[in-house]
Amino acid sequence: MKQALITGTSSGLGQALAAQLLTSGWRVFGCSRRSAGLDGLQERAADLARLGSIAPMLDDLLDGVDRLELVVLNAGILGEIRDMSDTPLDAARQVMDINVWANKVIMDWLHGAGITIRQIVMISSGASVLGNRGWSGYALSKATLNMLARLYSHEFATTHISALAPGIIDTAMMHTLCEADGAMFPAVERLRQARGTQAMPDAAGAAQRVIEVLSLLRERPSGSFVDLREILDPAGYAALYGSAASPPLSTR
Repeated sequence: MKQALITGTSSGLGQALAAQLLTSGWRVFGCSRRSAGLDGLQERAADLARLGSIAPMLDDLLDGVDRLELVVLNAGILGEIRDMSDTPLDAARQVMDINVWANKVIMDWLHGAGITIRQIVMISSGASVLGNRGWSGYALSKATLNMLARLYSHEFATTHISALAPGIIDTAMMHTLCEADGAMFPAVERLRQARGTQAMPDAAGAAQRVIEVLSLLRERPSGSFVDLREILDPAGYAALYGSAASPPLSTR
């Protein structure tokens, strides 16, 4: 039986990924602050802001596990949409703690645990390369996450690692985003216009797309940042956006 570890399984993309893998017969381990409410999911409560609690939680959750086909580091927070100059340092640190340093703790635990891991996917964002006004701490954290994937690719010799931007997804995070000031932050207004269109699938649709490209990610060099839309429609992607380094608007 294939086994996966997914963080942030209580809602959104993480919950949808867990649900679809369980339906496909996988054994899935999850962690989040709240229960995912999924039959068959082996989960533990975890507040990833409490960095010191992560390793003991993994000791318990993955006790006796010697192989994982897939690890998806999905948990993250958006933070406030506001100008960088108006973003308090403490707020930026909170986003970095959850979106970056919690993942470092998890990666360090996995590195030392002796578990054979085939593939690790860190959920990144087009915001990590776009630098749209207002993305502030979130964009910084996801750009750092991209480098985290590259750095760890040198240390996980038998594991393929990717930082994947899954595209814009209609989740609770998107609802929060779209409440921001679209006049001050133009990217927010364009996201509002994308809601309800094929450009913004719901969590289940986005999860299916991520699962479909897992094998294609492994064809890229380990440590790569990949925008999912580049894989699904490379010709259209290049025509519309110029290059893989300049993806379209994304919040994840």
